[in-house]
Amino acid sequence: MTTKTCKSISKSYMSANHEVGTDSLGSCGVEEESRVQTLVSNGCVDYKGRIADKQTTGGWKASPFIIVNEVAERLAFFAIAVNMVAYLVREMHQTLPNAATHVTDWIGAAYVLTLLGAFLADAYLGRFRTIIIFSCVYSVGMVLLTLSASIDSLHPPKCTKKPCIPASTSQTAVLYCALALIALGTGGIKPCVSSFGADQFDMSDEKEVVKKYSFFNWFFFAINMGALLGITLLVYIQVEFGWTWGFAIPTVAMFCSILILASGFPKYRYQKPTGSVFTRFFQVVVASLRNHYKGVEVGRGGDLYEVNTRESDIFGARKLAHTEQYRPPKWIGKLGPHFEIPSGSVPVFSAINALILVPVYEILIVPYLRIKTGHPRGITSLQRMGIGLFVSIFALFSAALVEKMRRNHSNPSSLSVFWLFPQCFLIGTAEVFTYVGQLEFFYDEASDGTRSISSALFLSEIGIGSWISTAIVKIIEGATGGEKKGWLRDDLNKSKLDYFYWILTGISGLNFLVYTLVAWKYKGGIDRSVRDESAEELQGKNLQVDDKGELFKSVAF
Repeated sequence: MTTKTCKSISKSYMSANHEVGTDSLGSCGVEEESRVQTLVSNGCVDYKGRIADKQTTGGWKASPFIIVNEVAERLAFFAIAVNMVAYLVREMHQTLPNAATHVTDWIGAAYVLTLLGAFLADAYLGRFRTIIIFSCVYSVGMVLLTLSASIDSLHPPKCTKKPCIPASTSQTAVLYCALALIALGTGGIKPCVSSFGADQFDMSDEKEVVKKYSFFNWFFFAINMGALLGITLLVYIQVEFGWTWGFAIPTVAMFCSILILASGFPKYRYQKPTGSVFTRFFQVVVASLRNHYKGVEVGRGGDLYEVNTRESDIFGARKLAHTEQYRPPKWIGKLGPHFEIPSGSVPVFSAINALILVPVYEILIVPYLRIKTGHPRGITSLQRMGIGLFVSIFALFSAALVEKMRRNHSNPSSLSVFWLFPQCFLIGTAEVFTYVGQLEFFYDEASDGTRSISSALFLSEIGIGSWISTAIVKIIEGATGGEKKGWLRDDLNKSKLDYFYWILTGISGLNFLVYTLVAWKYKGGIDRSVRDESAEELQGKNLQVDDKGELFKSVAF
């Protein structure tokens, strides 16, 4: 075989986005063979549309650009989220319960909107393009928020005596428009960043698989680094130098993050959009109902697939491994005396805990657990989530005890802020286990064309949880006597917040029991994921010919 022929085969392979088997190379030589062996097997392409090469794309060569974008987005989000209640009360002259409700609803909307961003990424835009577009939307919202705080006509005058002059409809509209754009930007960025980062690692490569799980841990570390900067440095700037500076700095950070993310463009691996996941979902539902009522007998697992080739009928995606799990069941049955921490910076304990625990867990605990369990992650995603949910019960239990002690104290305002450390430490620990466990689980169990929407389902839980939190607050507020006589009043010292925490402790305990039952019944992710089954079933590197006579190579996925 001549060099010209060899190059011709390579060019054809690139354009078809298939791997060429080493046997077909013949005398093309060792160089071409080694080139083929460094190509990814998960359908990812480089910026030129060719199958991505591990030597020049992906891995930790690409991940830092993605992580920086997440740090900037979380910095901006937390700088707003933790102090927006104070802004609404002090600058927009809203009552404390109303301000807290509005912020909770906004956070909920931001996370639920991840479903929209994920749908666009998986179906039409791809993850990288979606992140860039919605980062720009986010930045526009930040600019508008900064203008709302800096231009006198866009917020009411300072309150010198009560009753304060409330914000006008137009002033409120400008603020809410800014928050809506930020929520929309979050909705587009959040479900794509973690999945796009994980796409940089090839699941068929044993070394890259381990690095992928490390990425999830360091990704969560980055989230908390952004949160830490947001709830300390930026909150301090907001308090000491004003809201304009407090909002302007994260605005600049967001613009810089877009430039940094874009600069890594040649190093990324890209999953091509595969069309509407909802269309395919309803197609499956219709087909399953039709087969249920008509009756269908499957002789072998291969009959379940829409095509006879190794790849899925969706270009660039892989088939899911057959599982027996869903067969119909057979029926037989203060800091010191002179230094005050701003209220918006109290969650700093949780963020610091995560920054300490993630490296300890990744560097010390995971290697030890790997030896004991033989699992590449040390423990499974489900076990990791369970540990986090269990710890969260004690976080709320601690919060109830501390609040009861604070409320019964003769001078509650004299208590040190370090009394909040136990519950913040525990909730931070719970997040390290639960959040990263969910990132791993939702990525691993999703098919190639649904990774963003899968991440969005996980993130939307946070948004729905915020809305449920608002509902619980309103129910308890109404049932116990309202803002003037109830458990949750405008005056914290007259409230009975510890009663509220006891209720949340009970809810968390019940949630853990339900989760344990569901996880025990679930078969897919306890010992191995769908991707692991697929890796075993599709093992082999022999050349095959599909029904169109096109050359391709089946690989271990």
